[in-house]
Amino acid sequence: MAEPLVIEVTRGARVESLHRVSAAVCDAAGALVFSHGDTVTPVFPRSAVKVFQAIPFVESGSADAYGFTNRELSLACASHSGEEGHRRLAAEMLERAGLGEPTLECGCHWPFDMSVALDLARTGGAPTPLGNNCSGKHAGFLCTAVHLGEETRGYVEAAHPVQRRALAVMEDLTGSALPPSMCGTDGCSIPTAAAPLAGFARGFAKLAARQGAEPSRLAAGRRLIEACMAEPWLMSGTGRACLTLMEAAPGRVFAKTGAEGVFCGAVPELGLGFALKAQDGTSRAAEAAVAHLLAEMLRESEPALAERYDAMARRTLKNWEGREVGEIRVRRA
Repeated sequence: MAEPLVIEVTRGARVESLHRVSAAVCDAAGALVFSHGDTVTPVFPRSAVKVFQAIPFVESGSADAYGFTNRELSLACASHSGEEGHRRLAAEMLERAGLGEPTLECGCHWPFDMSVALDLARTGGAPTPLGNNCSGKHAGFLCTAVHLGEETRGYVEAAHPVQRRALAVMEDLTGSALPPSMCGTDGCSIPTAAAPLAGFARGFAKLAARQGAEPSRLAAGRRLIEACMAEPWLMSGTGRACLTLMEAAPGRVFAKTGAEGVFCGAVPELGLGFALKAQDGTSRAAEAAVAHLLAEMLRESEPALAERYDAMARRTLKNWEGREVGEIRVRRA
């Protein structure tokens, strides 16, 4: 097993904390191009695989039946910040299918971004299901159910056709059997299934290279990735890591975060997919690691772009007075 990637957090001249990250980079043939740490033990990908979960939304013809564009497709793959534009578009998606906010079964929470939450509170707003970071994904689930003539109530349950289709896509793309023993419940109440990091990386590589699965499935997945790259703010939000990573190479890099320190994505022009997890579940480690991983992938073909991602893998830390106190960085061999 390769050594994990180590992310250091410094204070002054000393290392104060360490985070270990496992990562896999694969090609569409299933080959592990390079890796760090344990890529075999199953992990829950959480929101990092929303593209996989949204494939039936496109594959079934539902997205086209409602005339959805890249904007709606990107939101269907989002872990958004709950900004007004995210909430409004999720509502519009539901309206196209003759539905409203009460049909959402994702629950509600304050926006994860503090500034967005404060703005909402200042205007007298309160958390609603539309502001849930997963409301776009759930709108896609509901639109698919309506289009196919299925009951909308209980669409989050594992036995519902919406979730059975999503699980089948994940099994197909990862090459992993995902029985109930490998499944849990995600924060937005839908099932989440654990598989090896290498499996998730292979799945994204298949979509990037458009090979290794049924043509209609590959086309649907690649269309979703391209929609996210075209509309990255709708997939994330102001100042979010996913947005920053994709804006560094517009239309060339797809990166999606998931809870508990997970990132998945692809570099379509290289036909490569990747997946990583910070073993302690920290976002700061995952965000540094994904920038470093992208730099590694692009080092040979795009050295200037690789340097840009190298810089993003190193972040200065400041205290409440704005004084520099340390940094987050990748440990060098």
